[in-house]
Amino acid sequence: MAELRQARDSFRLKVSDIHEIAVYDYGNPDGIPAVFLHGGPGAGVSAKQIASFDLDTYRVITLDQRGAGQSTPVAELRENTTQHLIEDIERIREHFGIERWLVAGGSWGSCLSLAYGQAHPERCLGFRIHGIFLGDREDSDWWFHGSRTIFPDYWQEFAEFVPEDERGDLLSAYYKRLTCGDPAVEHAAAQSLRGFSARTQTLEPSAEHVSTLLQSDAALAVSRIFTHYCMNGAFMPANALLDNLDRIRHLPAEIVQGRYDTVTPMVTAWKLKTAWPEANFTIVTLSNHQSTTGPMAGALADASERLAKAVKAPVHA
Repeated sequence: MAELRQARDSFRLKVSDIHEIAVYDYGNPDGIPAVFLHGGPGAGVSAKQIASFDLDTYRVITLDQRGAGQSTPVAELRENTTQHLIEDIERIREHFGIERWLVAGGSWGSCLSLAYGQAHPERCLGFRIHGIFLGDREDSDWWFHGSRTIFPDYWQEFAEFVPEDERGDLLSAYYKRLTCGDPAVEHAAAQSLRGFSARTQTLEPSAEHVSTLLQSDAALAVSRIFTHYCMNGAFMPANALLDNLDRIRHLPAEIVQGRYDTVTPMVTAWKLKTAWPEANFTIVTLSNHQSTTGPMAGALADASERLAKAVKAPVHA
């Protein structure tokens, strides 16, 4: 795993009358260009997520997506769809004058990576994706309801935040509270949702991880934007990412998945691997959803190294 470095440069880019996004430029300006897309949606990016790239080899551009991190306005849902984010990624690529780049992302970022790649395959060198999320209803149903099979104690507390007659559809119940316009109710709902999320992401319990994810504004941003995207099926037709794999299957790809990922379970990654046999598939045994420490961080660094060799290789032998 590469050492932790700060961005060489950062700036703000106005992408609409409403939104201004924060953009960060890491690594070697003459290196292999890559764009890293964070999870959530709404979680924002951190330097720890960039450490899985060798920054002497790569130039990594990343951003806080609309409403997330240092982008403004925080937790804004207007003009915030998958299609808007794809447009933002293209604006950033054009800003830097990059012709083609490696596309990387985890969790929601894996979904956005595939969506961007399928919209602009001619701009992609390849893909490095992990914690696979495809944006379908079964993915969000697992998170809101299926995960109670593993975390019944945490889930019960999460469910009991809303009245009993609403617990059959926790997504709708939380979305209603996160968008009700009452700041006290919205922040309370965000703390409950993000608290459940934080406690289910690590292989072993981590009070530090939970504390980090419960920071107030950040918790509201990811909770509100996450439910917004789930309510709308990630703003894509059902099964769209699998149906359109032919647009990108010729490009080198690394899929990395934790076997014990309880947020984006391995069955989804297996579905993608089965549909995309050309991609290299790595199972990280002792890993849940967290990607910046432990075996998952090492596996992502190894995947980045393999891709650096693949994208430098000639097209024809």
